[in-house]
Order: sequence, then structure tokens, then C-alpha cells
Amino acid sequence: MADGSVTTARVEVRGLWHRPAVRIAILYLAARVITTLFFFGASALSGIGSRFGLHAAFGTLVMGWDAQWYWFTAENGYPSTLPLTPDGKVQENQWAFLPLYPYLSKIIGVPLGGWPIAAVLVSLVAGYLACLVLYRMLTRKLDTTAATWAVVFFASGPLAALFQVGYAEALFLLWLMLALWLVMRRRYGWLYLLVPLMGFTRPGILAFALFLGLFGIWRWLTRAREPLPAREIVHIVALAALSTIVGFAWQVIAQIATGDPGAYLKTELAWRRNWIPDAASNFLPFDGFIVGTRFWAGMWGWGAVTGFVVLALGIIAIAAALIFEPHVKRLGMELRLWSASYLVYLLAVFFPQSSIFRLLLPLSPMWGAVAAPKSTAWRVAVLLACVAGQWWWIYNMYALANTYWQIP
Repeated sequence: MADGSVTTARVEVRGLWHRPAVRIAILYLAARVITTLFFFGASALSGIGSRFGLHAAFGTLVMGWDAQWYWFTAENGYPSTLPLTPDGKVQENQWAFLPLYPYLSKIIGVPLGGWPIAAVLVSLVAGYLACLVLYRMLTRKLDTTAATWAVVFFASGPLAALFQVGYAEALFLLWLMLALWLVMRRRYGWLYLLVPLMGFTRPGILAFALFLGLFGIWRWLTRAREPLPAREIVHIVALAALSTIVGFAWQVIAQIATGDPGAYLKTELAWRRNWIPDAASNFLPFDGFIVGTRFWAGMWGWGAVTGFVVLALGIIAIAAALIFEPHVKRLGMELRLWSASYLVYLLAVFFPQSSIFRLLLPLSPMWGAVAAPKSTAWRVAVLLACVAGQWWWIYNMYALANTYWQIP
């Protein structure tokens, strides 16, 4: 009788494990335990040179850096007059932070006891749901074991701390994963909601507009293999247009609220002056990477030519991987086009510094290519590298926390 009960219990446990929602929840929570331990380690190692001070509290770390800006935005809204430096340049201010995450956390925080608790909860829940959608998305191209490993890498990766801090990344990743999954399934209706959600969570919706444009061209060129009905053409064109409109909407809102046509871009460029005090006050596409490459090459003693050669080789290597690498090709054209679109977007708008690691998170569907090789030794090695990378990132960004070299 007892043996029968034990056997039944084992069968039930195995049955639960085979349910993706349960399996991924267990793996995700295990990853969050590791991240929490790393944060406590960073707290103990935080020194007088860190922006957080000696032995910073755990709560101070998870609410550090941009989490403070999101919190400040939720409590104070957006300025109607741009704050200026003594020499008349726009200072860092709330217009750089899109409104959905801070205000959603503020609403949820009312019954929970405050914004910080709600902000972390939103990140935690969104991170889990993003993992679940990533699994569903990858099982269209990979077997369940490979898809599960990809989720493990995603949940435990070098930037996994962002699933439990007051940053908008986890929420944006949830919207993005859902959007890509829907495109892969040719289900476009919900995208009319997801595009604005993405666009008002964090920057990046213009990359999605580019992706939809490239995706539409690809669908047209391959219509002989997969029929392209008129209604799908209408959806792709309409969604690309909507993504473009949403992508510029925040700039228009900032202009209306402040009376300054360049309010948003001037605010974004204010952060660049932390590295280049005399940086241009007007935004030019691709200028950030050009100026940044020259700047960092000089800092590292390479010389500008060497810096641009390294950048060009990096771009060529990434392009080759997206076009030719077999495991990447297995993920399908949709995820490859998204990755290419997002990388072009980063090259167009970003000034390279330590935040580049965080800004690469929207490439997370590529974990599927890393998990695709059917080698347990390889997968375990990748997982160990992910966990080691996570500690390296948390140690640098939250224990050392130098405002010049270590910004998450």
C-alpha cells in the first residue's frame, strides 16, 4: 500500500515536471535564488569606492542605478521645463525613462506597500512569463530539451539580475517575446496592443519597425514557398507603420510637454557627457558608435584606425553568424531578422559603454542557437559560464559600482 502511494507520488511529480509552466517555474526560481545569493555577496563586498557605499544593503542594490530614476519618475512625473547645467546644457532627467513600467509599478505598489516591492515583483513575474514564452517560441524550431536549456541559459545568464531589480528590461522582454512568437505563428491581431506596450516600456520599438519591414520583404520574396495572403500584407505594413509612429511618439510627447522640439534626444545625449563632456548636443544616427569607438580606442591605447577595424570585424562576424551559422539558421528567419534589426538599431542610436551588455538582452532568443548542440558537456559548460558571467556582472555593477567604468 505504501509502495503504491510512493509510486503514485513519483508519477505525479514526473507529470508536473513535464508541464512546461511548472518546469520553467522551478528552473526560474532556482536561478533567482542564485542571483539573490550573488546580490548578498555584492552587498558584503561593496566598499567605499562604490556608489552604494560600504556594505550596502540588499534593498539598496536592487533599487540602485536606473531603478532610482524609475522610482523618481513614478513619484514626480516628467518635468515641464528641462533642467539645465550651469553652462546651459540639458541635464539628465526623467524624459529618458518611458512611463509604462514606473507607473504600472506605482499602481501595483499601492496595496503591496510601496513602489520598490512592486517594481521587483513586476520584474520577477515578467521574467518568468518571458521565459515561458521563449520556451513556446523555441519549441517551434527545437526539441523540448534544447528549448528548456535555452530558457535555463536565459534565466541564469550574465544579465539575469535584471529579472529582480527595478528596471524595465524584464517587462520589455515579455512584450518582445510575445510579439516575436506571434509573428512566427502569423497571428498579427494582438500585435496592435503589444507594439504600444513595447514602445512605452523602454526604447527599441523602432528596431521592431525595421524588423517588420525586413520580414515583409522576406515574406514577399518567399511567397512561392509560403503563400502571402493580402490580409497578411496589410497587417505587416500597418504594424510597421504603427511601430514607427509609436517609436517617435515619446519625442512628440516630450516636445509638447516641455515646448522643446529636441527635449527627448537632448535628455538622452546628456548621459553621453559623462564620458565626453564636449559631446555634440544634436543627435545624428550612428554618431554614437563612431564617437564611442574613437573614444575607447584612445582610452585603451589602440588608435582610432585599430578601433574601427575591430568594430568592422565584429560587425562582419555577427552578420556571418546570422547568415551562415547552422544553429542560428535553425531558429528561423524571423529571429535572425529581429537580431539583425536590433543590432542595426543599437549601432544607430547607442554610445558604447558598459551598459552595452544590458542593451544586448533583446537578443535573448539567440540562446536557442547556443542550446541547440546536443551535448550535455557543452550545455553544462555554457551554464557554468552563464553563472560565472552573472557574478562578474553583479560584482562589477553593484559591488564596485564605479560611475565611469561599471554602469549597468
